[in-house]
Amino acid sequence: MKKKSINIEIAQTHIRTRKRQTLVAALGVTLGIGMYIFSTSLMGGFSRYSKNEMFKTIAHVKVYKEDQISMPLYNYTDTGNKVIISNPRTVTESKNINDPYTLLDKIRQQDFVTYAAPQVNVDIFYNNGESQLKGSGSGVIIAEAEAMFNIQSTMLAGNLQAIATNLDAVIIGKGVAEKMNLGIDDNITISSSQGIVKVMKIAGIFTTGNKAIDESKCYIHMSTAQQFLKKGQTYITEIYANIKDPDASVEYALKMQQITDYKVEGWQTTYSDTLAGDKIRDIMGTAVPIVIMLVAAFGIYNILNMTIIQKMNDIAILKATGFSGSDIIRIFVMEAVIMGIIGTVLGIGIGAILIKILQHVYVGGPVGYFPIFYKASVFISASVAGMLVTIGAGFFPALKASKVDPVDIFRK
Repeated sequence: MKKKSINIEIAQTHIRTRKRQTLVAALGVTLGIGMYIFSTSLMGGFSRYSKNEMFKTIAHVKVYKEDQISMPLYNYTDTGNKVIISNPRTVTESKNINDPYTLLDKIRQQDFVTYAAPQVNVDIFYNNGESQLKGSGSGVIIAEAEAMFNIQSTMLAGNLQAIATNLDAVIIGKGVAEKMNLGIDDNITISSSQGIVKVMKIAGIFTTGNKAIDESKCYIHMSTAQQFLKKGQTYITEIYANIKDPDASVEYALKMQQITDYKVEGWQTTYSDTLAGDKIRDIMGTAVPIVIMLVAAFGIYNILNMTIIQKMNDIAILKATGFSGSDIIRIFVMEAVIMGIIGTVLGIGIGAILIKILQHVYVGGPVGYFPIFYKASVFISASVAGMLVTIGAGFFPALKASKVDPVDIFRK
């Protein structure tokens, strides 16, 4: 116990006598940890915001009838013959899910499903005088759609519940309203691919922050969508489901596939390209602070290495008076730990301050305030990474010092 306290005292003496070098090494760790916390929290905040915005228009899992490609007219059993399909194309079939409400009940009974709702999608044209705009309509039971997508949070004006009782009411995207120069309570003529034309009253305007959606999408009553397609009340094109863990949508989609022959697809599959881009961005955001911490590690390594060279005689005396190689390693690793603790504490403080400042920066639009959040796991991982880097940087010079032969030093 006495020798351990002496080891700590020697390490502290080295730190005190080399304050400037210690501060420089600690600041390297501070910068690395601060940037790690900041960039990771920033990426996590943007990822959370993007998902929340995405889930205002899409479900975690969807069930639908998949398009089929035309097959050859002849089925050759002889593998030696070649079958050539000339101009294969999508087979025109009904998008209807047979017996949809029985399937909907089965989906709702799954323990991992939090909510499920039917929907009828229809391709439409918006008409206002000579202006015409192609779009898409979502036929919904508004109470169920609101529970699943939180549509109310996207509303700019109007009454969301109007389409619950009025089959001629429509809620349009902000982009549609601007392009057609329309507002609340104005009439808009909507036509479908089936030749059905309806004059509808604009009951609300919404914005998702996604320009493509805002310039094309509208919400209408499910019965109205079925009328546009000349279909009956059992005509359903898709069933949407939300699950307990959205990040496990692929896994749960496979489980749901076991209860139906229709296509079941998780949002991570549908938006795999977007997720790949997010992953690259996260890697780049993490790489920068890691590089900074590695640079800080080299700084600690150089400082301890110079200390060992300058104090070679002191090390020889310590070993001659009974200090073992492991004691020497402890002394110099302890110095690295002290530098690491100083840098880690300052880095956590700087990271927390940066997050606090950005949380009060108003970005505007649908984003609101800067989407950055505190997350305990980020602070913990940054602290662990910082200490591991500094301990690793201190170990190798310490190992070199432990192998010093006091006899060779005294001869010189």
